[in-house]
Amino acid sequence: MSTVVDWLKDLLTVPWATRPFARVMRGRATILVLHRLADPARGIPGVDPRDLRRALEFLRSERYPVVSLERVFRGLAGEAPPLDRAVAFTLDDGTLDQATVAAPLFAEFDCPATLFVMTGYLDGKLWCWWHRVEHVFQTTRRREISVWLGGVLLVYRLDDRSGRARLARDFMERCKHVPEPEKLRAIERLAAAAEVELPERPPARYAPMSWDDVRAWEARGITFGAHTVTHPVLSRTDDAQSAQEITESWARLRAEARCPVPIFCYPNGHVGADFGPRETATLRALGFRGAVTNSPSGHASAADFQSSPDAPFAVPRIDFGQDHRSCIRSVSGVWRARQLLGEHGDASRALAAAAQGEPRRASARPSSRLDGV
Repeated sequence: MSTVVDWLKDLLTVPWATRPFARVMRGRATILVLHRLADPARGIPGVDPRDLRRALEFLRSERYPVVSLERVFRGLAGEAPPLDRAVAFTLDDGTLDQATVAAPLFAEFDCPATLFVMTGYLDGKLWCWWHRVEHVFQTTRRREISVWLGGVLLVYRLDDRSGRARLARDFMERCKHVPEPEKLRAIERLAAAAEVELPERPPARYAPMSWDDVRAWEARGITFGAHTVTHPVLSRTDDAQSAQEITESWARLRAEARCPVPIFCYPNGHVGADFGPRETATLRALGFRGAVTNSPSGHASAADFQSSPDAPFAVPRIDFGQDHRSCIRSVSGVWRARQLLGEHGDASRALAAAAQGEPRRASARPSSRLDGV
């Protein structure tokens, strides 16, 4: 069965096989999001640059309108002609690999991209909280860690490295469901329980790009947007921090970048869970034209964008996926066809099987006691 599924995955990335799906993408744009790009020399896992190259080659050969995020927003708002099958690339956080690995590829293909950066991270004042969690799990010598988080005692048994990565992801996901101060205290408790001293500055594999990198890549067509100062889940902050995270990140970006885009990116970014009317009001008061989410439920359309005053502040993005095949299925309409067909009929089941690994949905939260695998 796995052989058949793999065959379907490959088939649905061949140009002649994807073209019939183009009509389901009329009036719709795909906004893709990436995070880390693999850089083995620095010990960085992530999307293989060869897969990004294959995706860009496909888009060029099939003449997709690959445009800037701002151009997508103008089309959605009716300020510019709509672009059927338009594709825009975004990246989150501002890690060094985005400047050294991803940006050169986008420049090579003359492909616009928007990088949403954490300004406190680029300022050298902090390192990403989830990187701190990962660092603790990967470097501790203890075989078991017990830590309180949100009133629950979590007990993690650590074995091999792959199991540690899974346990770290579990702790990270749980951190997103507690108030911001509790999250930060829990990470400190985790490090203490694991007997790991967290350095003040991030190790090389977690290093940020610099503001000089921002300006250098702006000169070559990359644009930059705000992604808060410290990357909290905004719905887990109080009113003062929510406003400060948005306002100060935008002010710092405007001070350092030549032409930042007035489009915001919510940390985590799940609709109905991670932000709300409070954040939308702050963005509107600052003159933002909209914001992007991490909702894999659909592509962007003018009808949705213009459906309500708040709709421009919840524009969906789709994860690039595990490799170029996932990306191609998203932009070509294969993924949308699966959504439209639902789970009925042989064709739908074939598409569903072929779309395994498509934009990920949140999984059920695991139990409080986990063993490494």
